[in-house]
Amino acid sequence: MNKNDLIASVAKATDLSKVDANKAVESILDAIGASLKKGDEVRLVGFGTFHVARRKATQGRNPRTGEKIQIPASNHPKFKAGKQLKDLVN
Repeated sequence: MNKNDLIASVAKATDLSKVDANKAVESILDAIGASLKKGDEVRLVGFGTFHVARRKATQGRNPRTGEKIQIPASNHPKFKAGKQLKDLVN
C-alpha cells in the first residue's frame, strides 16, 4: 500500500472526499514529523510508538578507494509496533 492507496482507503472508510482524506492523512504525518523533530515521541496505543534515536559519529571506509572517512552523528527515526498491531499481523 502506498500513500495514495492509504488516502483512498481512508476516504472510503470515512465517506470523505479524496481531497479531505488527503488533508487528514497529510495532517497526521505532519504532526508526527513535527513531534519527532522536537525530540518528542508519538505513542498511538495499540498501533505503536515513533521515537528518535541518536546515532554516534563513527569512522567508515570508502569502498571504492579504501580511504577512511568520518560519518557524522545524526538523528534516526524509529518505530516500535504495539501489541495490537503485532497480533494483527500474526
